Amino acid sequence: MAAGIPDSFDRHWRRWLLLGWVLACTWLIAERWNGIHWFALPDTDDNMRIMQVRAWLHGQDWFDLRQHRLNPPFGANIHWSRLVDLPIAGIILAVRPFLGGIIAEKVAVAVAPLLPLLVAMAATSVTMRRLLSPYAYLLALILLMCAHSSRLMWSPLRIDHHGWQLALLCLVMLSFTDRNRARAGLLLGATSALSLTIGLEMLLYLLVAGALTVLLWVRDGDERSRLAAYGASLAGGTALGFLSFASYDNRAAICDALTPVWLSAMVAAGALCVLLAMMPLGSVRARLGAAAGAGLLLAGGFTGSWPQCLGRLEAASPELERYWLDRVREAMPLYRHDHVTIAAVASLPLAGLAGYAAMLWRHRREPERLLPWAALAILCFTATALLLWQSRTGPAAQTFAVPGAVALGWLLVPRAQASSRMLVRVFGTVAAFLIVSGIGAQFALKQIPKQNGGGLTAVSRANRLCPTMPALRPIALQPKGLVLTFVDLGPRLITVTHHDAITGPYHRNGSAILDVHKAFRGSVANAHATVLRRGVDYVLICPNLSEATVYVAEAPKGFYRQLAAGRVPPWLERVPLPAKSPYRMWRVRR
Repeated sequence: MAAGIPDSFDRHWRRWLLLGWVLACTWLIAERWNGIHWFALPDTDDNMRIMQVRAWLHGQDWFDLRQHRLNPPFGANIHWSRLVDLPIAGIILAVRPFLGGIIAEKVAVAVAPLLPLLVAMAATSVTMRRLLSPYAYLLALILLMCAHSSRLMWSPLRIDHHGWQLALLCLVMLSFTDRNRARAGLLLGATSALSLTIGLEMLLYLLVAGALTVLLWVRDGDERSRLAAYGASLAGGTALGFLSFASYDNRAAICDALTPVWLSAMVAAGALCVLLAMMPLGSVRARLGAAAGAGLLLAGGFTGSWPQCLGRLEAASPELERYWLDRVREAMPLYRHDHVTIAAVASLPLAGLAGYAAMLWRHRREPERLLPWAALAILCFTATALLLWQSRTGPAAQTFAVPGAVALGWLLVPRAQASSRMLVRVFGTVAAFLIVSGIGAQFALKQIPKQNGGGLTAVSRANRLCPTMPALRPIALQPKGLVLTFVDLGPRLITVTHHDAITGPYHRNGSAILDVHKAFRGSVANAHATVLRRGVDYVLICPNLSEATVYVAEAPKGFYRQLAAGRVPPWLERVPLPAKSPYRMWRVRR
């Protein structure tokens, strides 16, 4: 496929990479320009992230990650680290002296997500240059922008940690293509430590990558330098990450972040890898036995030390799972979503798996070329299979799929271009791109009408309007108080108004989440008791918001349903809002 591509794309590939990133940034900023202007952070986590940065810049302790505007006076227990706060805070501090705080925050939320995009583009470009062709990075850059779920995580306003986690996955893939074994192991171990410091979302993929590293050593004893470097950097990097970024709350033996649980596990795993690499074992059978023994020792130690972490890492109570966690949309399997979402998420991973299969077959007799493709294929298959468990694995599946999809395109396009018929060359090339990018499948399935006719429903209107600045401005004009509102509205409310809220969608705060759910689902008397116990000043609802539909469906006689129907108890006094406001608000009578 490289025939006809100017040599400058190889000689000056770094310049073309940088140009591609600039063009992607320009497109993404233009696409989100209106949202940047209105500070329309699209997700609860993005709002919570900017609140975390604000708190730190206003003097909150580096290791105190509690959000004190939620669940006052105790604060909401947030399980993140401050690592991702650094670039956001750095941009704000650099811009604020010249343009002021408001503009500085807008610049930060626009620019910060584009930094991990550059890392992902650079890592993927080097990966494709090593595996396929000096020119294959060009198609890789295009396909990264076609990866719908991944691209959203690198778009302006998406300032939470997911973009950085995906960029680190690109570095994981890069490590398996490096012929310098020690450097490859060092990169994988350091990348894994950084990812774990940010959060545990990618834990399973990191475990798979670590297991693959051990298996490479089992196959070939000369891989000891890779294994030793991996183990040392994993153990040292994880320890450094814990000491530098673990919050006060994350120093307890809990399972959902880099706590003493995972610190001890990763330090032990790294030490075992170094020990294995030092053992003078001359046969595959001996190395396999040693690796199996080390794995059993590690698993046994973890099970005996931290049995509470063998199940769901959130450690949510059955009641919290029933009321809230099991209803989180991204935690549902992909097949429970509509066909348009399924196509948008799964089409690229399926194309990637097809490309990986083709590469594995092509290099079946070339072990040195086969092994990197096999490692990437296993990672892609793992993430794609997990879509049957939770749709939130979609961005990782698409990121892992890009090298395979590029390989598929590298095979299909030359076939189309070799035809003597112009129509075949033109339409065949277009068809090949539509296949490898997943755009073709997405377009085809979009032609199937949804059951609601595809129109703008009351729920989608509420989801679009309620978090906006104009809608929340009348709320912000009310005297400051503690607001009983939906769980998913809490982070947005505290971000753009001076009010406090009871909670947000963060699993460590189970009692507060249950208080909100039971207040809206339960009786008026139960809601009144919650209001008095927590010292609530206002009750705020946005009818037809997604969370509200749960209350309507499961508690048709509950407090929320009474409010939405206009049956207001005497202990609430209506707060006048503009006629077009999507909200209804009441002040609590004392």
